[in-house]
Amino acid sequence: MLALGLVLNTLGIGLFCWAIFALAVYAMPFFVALSIGITAFKSGAGLIDALLIATTGGALTLVLGQVAFAATRSSALRLAIATAFTAPAAVAGYHVVFAVSHIGVPSLAWREVFACLGAVCIGVTSWTRLMVLAKTGPFEPAGVVDNPP
Repeated sequence: MLALGLVLNTLGIGLFCWAIFALAVYAMPFFVALSIGITAFKSGAGLIDALLIATTGGALTLVLGQVAFAATRSSALRLAIATAFTAPAAVAGYHVVFAVSHIGVPSLAWREVFACLGAVCIGVTSWTRLMVLAKTGPFEPAGVVDNPP
């Protein structure tokens, strides 16, 4: 029975870690959806209407951010869009790892270290998943003309 508990705990923690890394890209759209939904609900919209407005706002944020990132050629604009998506993911990663580290790490200093490492790892994961959308094209040298023999 003890062995089964250890195996199930390991699988549960692994599934939890996978979910954190898989959902890291959606931290900013979720934040936007939550903010829009709370604002709509407090302004008099019903529960169902607020959920629909929040879902639409979050999905629109995700789609527009990904399209803007993929369509732009400016490195500065891509950096700004990627940072807007990555910063909330890193903050969420920090808090998740800090909360989970309360289980097995008694020292506050080591909890902070693990939380910072978790924030970096989850932020890099979010950044990498967003960079997948970057369009790669063939190398075209500018201004070079071949002279035929």
